[in-house]
Amino acid sequence: MSKIISIRNLKKSYRSRGVVNDVLKGIDLDIEAGKIIGYIGPNGAGKSTTVKILCGILEDYSGDIKIFDLPLENKLTEIKRRIGYIPENDAIYDTLSPWEFLGFIASLYNIDVAIADEKIKSFFDFFEIEDVAHKRMSTFSKGMKQKVKIISGLLHNPDIIFMDEPLSGLDANSVILVKELVNSLVSNGKTVFYCSHLMDVVENMSDEIVMINNGSIIAQGSCNELMLKEGVSSLENLFVKLTGNVAQKEKTYNFMKNI
Repeated sequence: MSKIISIRNLKKSYRSRGVVNDVLKGIDLDIEAGKIIGYIGPNGAGKSTTVKILCGILEDYSGDIKIFDLPLENKLTEIKRRIGYIPENDAIYDTLSPWEFLGFIASLYNIDVAIADEKIKSFFDFFEIEDVAHKRMSTFSKGMKQKVKIISGLLHNPDIIFMDEPLSGLDANSVILVKELVNSLVSNGKTVFYCSHLMDVVENMSDEIVMINNGSIIAQGSCNELMLKEGVSSLENLFVKLTGNVAQKEKTYNFMKNI
């Protein structure tokens, strides 16, 4: 299969009060089209930074990135038309209604108004939020806002969807719905780059796992391949083993003795 994303020696640093923090330390990664990639790692490992660079949100980096065989640095606008981004914490214009906000998103992609209206109605029906379509999102729960953000990332029918904790705040039924939606997207030729701390979800959904720790990739392959290689029975155990957090049980045991 063709490489839809190619990353070579990607580095990113932040400077704070004269101290340089190397967040990404030379990432090399190839992603094939039509797969779900589970991108996992501890807090601060560099997951969200990687995604924001690939989406063109962060531009101050070094290294070579190609998406759709186009250089990200020179073809960013063209690439952005074909990718979707579903964040966890980014701001949403919550003084607008979902209908107003998604209409605005559709206009950014030059989607015909009539076509946009039909697509938005279909998404509202799918997520069962027709009854709040014209209410101000400032009154919404986190889960309701997350549904709108998911729609906004899919509205223009992107070829690659970057998801950063997309299930955050969703109820159990909505989680199942989104998981089925992701599988259907990939069945229809889309590529999903999926960041999450929910190991069971990543294990069950992903065609390939990419594990990052301290700004470097420490494992890549199918979940079964990696578990077999490391002699563990679950992705959670693999994560604990490779990221060095092997003392949780002892730490919890000692903590419980003192309360």
